[in-house]
Amino acid sequence: MKHLLYIGNKLSGHGVTPTTIETLGPLLEREGYIVFYTSSQKNKLLRLMAMLYSVFRYCKAIDYVLIDTYSTINFWYALATSQLCRLLRLKYIPILHGGNLPDRLKKNPIVSRMIFDHSYCNVSPSLYLMEQFREHGFFNLEYIPNSIETENYPFQVREKAAPNLLWVRSFATIYNPIMALEVFYKLKQIYPNATLCMVGPEKDGSLAKAQQKATALNLDVHFTGKLSKSDWISLSSNYSIFINTTHFDNMPISILEVMSLGLAVVSTAVGGIPFLLEHKKEALLIPDNDVDKMVEGIIELIENPVFFVEITSKARTKAAQFEWQSVKPKWITILK
Repeated sequence: MKHLLYIGNKLSGHGVTPTTIETLGPLLEREGYIVFYTSSQKNKLLRLMAMLYSVFRYCKAIDYVLIDTYSTINFWYALATSQLCRLLRLKYIPILHGGNLPDRLKKNPIVSRMIFDHSYCNVSPSLYLMEQFREHGFFNLEYIPNSIETENYPFQVREKAAPNLLWVRSFATIYNPIMALEVFYKLKQIYPNATLCMVGPEKDGSLAKAQQKATALNLDVHFTGKLSKSDWISLSSNYSIFINTTHFDNMPISILEVMSLGLAVVSTAVGGIPFLLEHKKEALLIPDNDVDKMVEGIIELIENPVFFVEITSKARTKAAQFEWQSVKPKWITILK
């Protein structure tokens, strides 16, 4: 029986949106792996210390170390823990999540080599990051997409789209929540009965800025804060269109979730999004921060019910390709 140490931000208990450590870890446990986790510390310094301590604590009991690797401050967690793994001769596997990791490869090439050249392998959930890492000379890569259990996301047949928008993400600058409000403002000029619901926790002050923007534009926006998975899935039945306004992205699980639920996706074509979705097949993709183009896409879905039904049907089929039953053999092969 294999023993794993999973290093990541296990912070949902502090009101933060669950990350891969809280979804992939339990799925691996279901397959018979023994998984130790770190860290749930909210304080960033204490979190790093807990991660390093766990590597020491479990070094003689584990077969592999999984490290969720992002592009911002968490990148340095990956550096510290990976180098400790090297020192202790542990097999470690960075899981590449940060949509802006390519920029990190450019800005910190030596540090990047220290992490990714010495890993057992580097797992990329997106073909976009696979391509970017290869362009920077990294070839020890395995493509394992994020997974979803579609039975937990009941598909709702919608015969046409209403001007009801759903946005689900942490309130952070990189996810550009202000754009959602600007899109909603312009849509209200055309459809006065349009609605917008924004689901997600505060991260860097962006929630307060979004609320101020909504007030300044005299918009009635439903800000829910963080919701449980079941609560926001239930809430999604009141909406037709999911807008994804992010500046950077990799392979957001939220998009697969709403595709499974029957919402049409209108997203910025950034990072890994164009590698995941085909424009006008499973979604509508628009340039980063292009409010007018997003509004045009939403109008097209509302005014063309046949197109809306085609998009949502194909999106559901695409989401089914990322079922855990299809993805898990790839993990089992790596962790053999």
